[in-house]
Amino acid sequence: QVRLVESGGGLVQAGGSLRLSCAASGLTFINYAMGWFRQAPGKEREIVAAISWGGGSTYHSDSVKGRFTISRDNAKNSVYLQMNSLKPEDTAVYFCAARSGSSYYTSSKSYDHWGQGTQVTVSS
Repeated sequence: QVRLVESGGGLVQAGGSLRLSCAASGLTFINYAMGWFRQAPGKEREIVAAISWGGGSTYHSDSVKGRFTISRDNAKNSVYLQMNSLKPEDTAVYFCAARSGSSYYTSSKSYDHWGQGTQVTVSS
C-alpha cells in the first residue's frame, strides 16, 4: 500500500520560513516523479513545485519561484519543500503527490498517489 505522509506545516508570520517533508512508503521511490500542490479555501488545487525521479529536473510555479525550493533524497524516500519569504497568500493545505515515471507533470490529474496534506498558515 502506497503511503505519502506530509509533515512540517504550521503557523508562521509573513517573511518566515517552513520546510515541508513528505515520506513515501510502499513504492519504489526512485521510479516516481514527485510534486507539491496546494489548495486554499474556495480555490482549485494548484501545482507549487515538482521534481523528476533523479532530482535533476525541477519546476517551480511563478508564484513561488525564488522563494520555494523542491528537493528529494532517494535514500530516505523523501521529498522536501523549503519555503522562504512566506506570504499570507501562501496559506493553504499542501499536498505531496507521486507519479510513476521519470518526468514531472504540472497537472494534478497526472499523479497517481496523494498524501493527506499539511496546513500552512501565514499571518500578516
